[in-house]
Formats: sequence, structure tokens, C-alpha cells
Amino acid sequence: MPVEIATGIAGASVASPTDVPSPTPPAPAPSSTQQQQQQQQQHGNSLGNFFASNPYFTAGFGLMGLGVGLAAGRQIILRGSNLLYRQLLVDLEIPSKDKSYAWFLDWMARESVALSPSESRPKGFRGRLLALRDLYSSSHHLSVQTTYKQHDNGSVSADFSLVPGPGKHILRYRGAYIQVNRERSGRLMDLTSGAPFETITLTTLYRDRGVFKTLLQEANAMAVKMQEGKTVMYVSWGPEWRPFGQPRRKRLLESVILDRGVSERICVDVKDFLQSGKWYADRGIPYRRGYLLYGPPGSGKSSFIQALAGDLDYNICILNLSEQNLTDDRLNHLMNHIPERSILLLEDIDSAFNKREQSDDSGYKLSGATFSGLLNALDGVASSEERIIFMTTNHPDKLDPALIRPGRVDVRELIDNASEYQIRRMFLRFYEGADSVCDRFVTRVTELGVPVSTAQLQGLFLYNKNAPDRALEMVPYLKSP
Repeated sequence: MPVEIATGIAGASVASPTDVPSPTPPAPAPSSTQQQQQQQQQHGNSLGNFFASNPYFTAGFGLMGLGVGLAAGRQIILRGSNLLYRQLLVDLEIPSKDKSYAWFLDWMARESVALSPSESRPKGFRGRLLALRDLYSSSHHLSVQTTYKQHDNGSVSADFSLVPGPGKHILRYRGAYIQVNRERSGRLMDLTSGAPFETITLTTLYRDRGVFKTLLQEANAMAVKMQEGKTVMYVSWGPEWRPFGQPRRKRLLESVILDRGVSERICVDVKDFLQSGKWYADRGIPYRRGYLLYGPPGSGKSSFIQALAGDLDYNICILNLSEQNLTDDRLNHLMNHIPERSILLLEDIDSAFNKREQSDDSGYKLSGATFSGLLNALDGVASSEERIIFMTTNHPDKLDPALIRPGRVDVRELIDNASEYQIRRMFLRFYEGADSVCDRFVTRVTELGVPVSTAQLQGLFLYNKNAPDRALEMVPYLKSP
């Protein structure tokens, strides 16, 4: 019987008949539902493989994600910075229409930090730090404010103040650093002055917010001190009142010499009116007072009003009824928005209106204001309360009775040419102690037989300073007007 010899690699095991694997039974056929799921899965895998393998789609999706991320990050940074700004910083806005705007500019002109001289700084590292602080605390973009003043002798002087110009500046005030941002509008403009609207924004740390009030109080005190002992003259400028020129030194009431008892009567009446506000309110009477000073030219009507305003510590608002752009609405607005503690002055009221018609002299006919508009502004329904009005005229007979009736004009006072009482008092005021010359001077002036105004007497005395005898010799020159 032949023998089968098994050959193989050494060490290899030889399969026995029992180690032969049995055949795998066939898998059951999938159902229709499973086939659909398999097809959808294969379709989704192929679509995903397509987008994943597409470089254009991958790059666009990445850029979109980057853009969304940057936009979200930008919003987070902006919101976070705004939150920190609101929590750490505080702003104060001063528009150019506010009164404190001019006060702040004047304060900046005098109190802005300037470069410290090198010799006043300490040596060493601390000195370099102070120099660096002064460098960044001072303004390098400046604007000029020119103050023009004409003296009594005719000479003219100008003063220049440098203030921070439009832009951002840093100043140091009482240990707090303040950013000053002066912005000028390029579109909005004040039509009355032609100047663009401006806004000053002050920014400092929230903990130092108290310096704003202190700074404005200091600026206000500085402005008040500049006007202390002076009378501010206001004129109408568009729809508002603005100071005209520099504040004038208050004139003493004793320097305007009127006839016996005239000045005292007016002063007593005005002061009594100012103390009777409650009395007027309790009786439902409009709280306003009108005065008419009439008399020849040069008798001291306007000078007395200026001296009275100085005695009361009031300012004067001069309203020119002959202004071409003056309308009834603007007239009413101006008379109802007079600055506080101010006297309204209507000079030469007879020149503006003559028997309810505008005068033909000096172009007054071009004014848009009407006589009825003036009457309504004086005591109409929309007229203001707590108001003092002074009118002056050289021709009271030309005034319409409706203009000077009680309620519009409550006190009428004649300011006439110089009487003997006025001549004597004026002479002794200019030449104190010259009593003997004064008697002869009064006699010669009265013997002229012509009216002499106080303005003529003052001109004679000014021409002969400290020379009463020479003034006595020049009395005949008073005959000529």
C-alpha cells in the first residue's frame, strides 16, 4: 500500500482533517427599507466627499467663518470698550449756544497749562517727567481771540488771548487729566453771526467727575470778576441779545446832576418797584414798569439811565427800532427774552414812529416793525413780566397817546436844560472849593438869557480843567449851540 509523504516548511503545522473550515452560510437578503437607507447613506457620503474634496467650497466656507468670527469679535470689542468707557470715563458737552461756552474759553485762555521754564523744574529724572507732562498737557493747536479797546483819550490798544483751537487737547486741572475736544460743525452755521456752531467736550475719569462743576464755577467767577463794577451793554443780534463791546465802568449816580429832586424821585420809584413783586402778584397786576424821560438834547437823559443801571447793578439792553430786519415777531421775541437784571432802553422813540407811522427821517421807513407790534410787545398778552423800560424823546408832542398811556408809560419826567441849581452843582464838582468864582459864573450864565444844556457846561469845564477863572471868561461862548 503506497504511503503519502507530507512535505512542507520546517516548523509549519500540518492541518488535520478536523481543522478544515466549514463553509459560511449565505446572508439573508436585505429588506426594501434597509436598501433605501443604504442608498441614502451612500448618497450622503458621496455628497460630503464631493464638498470636502472641492477646494473652492472649502476656501469659501473658511472665509465665511473667519468673517463671522471677526465681526463677532469686533462687536464684542466695541461693546466691551463702550461698557468700560461708561464705567471709567465721563463726558461733559458745552455747546456754543450755552453761556458757559464763552466762560470756558476765557478760562482756558488764562488757566491752560503752559510749558514750565527749564530753570524752575527740578533736576534729574523727576524733572524730565515734569517736562514730559507739560509737553502733553499743553496745547499745540491754538486759536487767537483779539480784544479791541479804545481809551477815553482816543488811543487804541489790543490784547491777544490764545485758546485751544479745534481738535483734541489735554489739560491738567487739580490733579485730574482732562481731554478737551473742540469740534466745529462744517454744515451748521449761526446765521446771525456767520460763525459755525461749535461744541466742546470734556472727558475725564469717572472718579474725577467733580472737577467739572468746580471748573465751571471757577470760569463763572472769573467772568463775573471781569464785569465787576461795570455795566454791560447789550444789543439785538438776530433773535438774541449779545454784549456790545467791552463792559463799561459804572458811572456814579452823583456824576449826573439833574434838577432838584428829579433823580431822587426816579430812583425811589424804581427801587420800590423792584421790591414789590409779591404785591403785584397778589393783585394780579402785570409786573412791569415804564418810564419816559423827555427834554431837549444834551440834558442828560441817556447818561442818567446809565448811571441808574450802575447804581442798581443792572445792565442795559439797547433796542434800535429802526433796524431794517426788525419785524413784529422778532421785536416781541427780543422784548420777552431780555437778560436778567437788565433795563430795556428805547432811545428817541419819536424818531421811529410819528403818529402811528414810521418816520421818513434816516431811513426808518425800511423797518419791518409796526406801531401795533410795538404796542403789543409793550403790554400785550404775550408781553413779559418783571421788566423795566426806559424811553427817551426830544419831542414828546409827537408821541401817540396810545404809546404813553398808563400801563405802558407809568412815570414821565422832564429832563430840562440846566437850571441855576444844576449850574452851581456842576461848577463845584469840577472846581471844588471855588465858591466865589462859582457865584459869578452862575450870574453870568443866567444873564445870557439863552437856554444852556448840561452837555454845553460839561464841554466848557472839560476844556478848562483846573482853571475856573478861564471858564468864567468863556461864558459868552455858551450862546452858540
